Amino acid sequence: MSAAPTLGRAASAAALALLAGAASAGPDWPVAGTQGLVRFVIVPEAQARDREAYAREIAALCEPGATCFLNFYTNSTGAPVAMPLPDAIDREPTALYRRSAKQGAERFQWSCRLQQGNEPCF
Repeated sequence: MSAAPTLGRAASAAALALLAGAASAGPDWPVAGTQGLVRFVIVPEAQARDREAYAREIAALCEPGATCFLNFYTNSTGAPVAMPLPDAIDREPTALYRRSAKQGAERFQWSCRLQQGNEPCF
């Protein structure tokens, strides 16, 4: 048996590990689930207004240059995280992130409920 199949399996395992890491946020920012291309991410309340924390999670969740849609929410009531999102979580949006590889556009938008500056909000 040659080394090539072993290297192929090792490369495949490494690729799968990389994809697994890119598919989920850290334990503090769990991905509740997906709906189409959109992933729903739960944000720790202490970081709900921390733009740099969002940037780190976006970098961890989104492959560079690829289309990526993220919806962020807090869960102040401690509701069970499930899809579809329970009403208690759905009422606590914090931000949206959209990157379209096709359009070459990227947008981060705060929820109006957080009252983050004078930027347009949703």
